[in-house]
Amino acid sequence: MKPNKDFDIEFVGLKLGLHDFEYSIKNTFFQDIDFIDFNHINVLVKVKLVKKTTLLELNFDSKGLVEVHCDISNEIFNQEINNSFDLVVKFGQEFNNDSEEILILPHNEHKINVEQLIYELIALSIPQKKIHPGVMDGTLKSDILDKLNELSPKENVTTNKGEIDPRWEKLKKIVTDK
Repeated sequence: MKPNKDFDIEFVGLKLGLHDFEYSIKNTFFQDIDFIDFNHINVLVKVKLVKKTTLLELNFDSKGLVEVHCDISNEIFNQEINNSFDLVVKFGQEFNNDSEEILILPHNEHKINVEQLIYELIALSIPQKKIHPGVMDGTLKSDILDKLNELSPKENVTTNKGEIDPRWEKLKKIVTDK
């Protein structure tokens, strides 16, 4: 993947102090990097860069909405994004990004590309399990949820005669005896 020059921050010409940058992230951002987990995205990423004599301090702050599929009902919903992280950029002999908090750039570097950092900030803001708010509060009506409720195991497992299976009773006793 070739870095997008729109996300380059040229820090050599900047004065010491605070500098603000904003990036409006839309569908094309993730399409360009072949990431298709989102249906629609509208996120604003604000980058505050503090230039000091020997290092750079970057603060990333993202807010917005990402349209995703619910992992339970497969219904589409808007997942709110609100995340931030800090990064310190130091200068050394060679490039090193082994640390999550510190990035080392070669002394002769004059810009930093924040595209990968923005991608990671947004992608990691999405919960691993995406659940529609209507599933959580019980307001979502869906055929899939009805079928899941129908197929879910019941509290008491019974035999064909309508009595509780004695094997389950013995297992319950093991748990309660501890």
